[in-house]
Amino acid sequence: MRADKQRALLDGALRVFARDGYSRASITDLAAESGVSTRTIYNQYGDKESLFKAVILDSATRVAELQIATADRLLGRIVEPEADLIAFGRQWSTTDPAVETHFAMVRQINADAAHIAPETLRAWRDAGPMRVRHAIAEHLRRHADAGMFAIDDADIAALQLIMLTAGSVQELPAVRGPGDPDTVIRAGVRTFLAAYAARPPGETQT
Repeated sequence: MRADKQRALLDGALRVFARDGYSRASITDLAAESGVSTRTIYNQYGDKESLFKAVILDSATRVAELQIATADRLLGRIVEPEADLIAFGRQWSTTDPAVETHFAMVRQINADAAHIAPETLRAWRDAGPMRVRHAIAEHLRRHADAGMFAIDDADIAALQLIMLTAGSVQELPAVRGPGDPDTVIRAGVRTFLAAYAARPPGETQT
């Protein structure tokens, strides 16, 4: 298959899986949205499950590269921890329109997980969320080594930074209705720094 046809198939299938979810998406709809025949899908991938795995790995890899570039830009150099982490939280809480379809598919994956092969879910997490989290963790580990933070487990700290900022903003409507995301992000960063900010010699965390 030509590269442009392959790209059209992966992009079209992404839109269908994002709209309908894995279990409800049909080969007919996938073919129609991608501008190919159902025979082409069967010839290239064999079945819907294999196409789905190819789509989520392709999309997760591309989005991870964008997110890692964002993390590199915002966490590569930290001068004022609170202000710089707030800036990170604001950016991480804002969905780029270019990746909205990907995250719509992620929501479908979470809702449809019982119908998706465990190895496919693992491959997706490794290619996307875990890869990004490890990149954030490396930045935090490097700053901790330089004395800015007191972090024992950078992977856990990375997860907590994400959940205290973007994760909290995402949950805000369900918890208290419409609210100010910036207030949530600032509070999340203060909580993070209360746990991980470096302290003068002899001072202990309480």
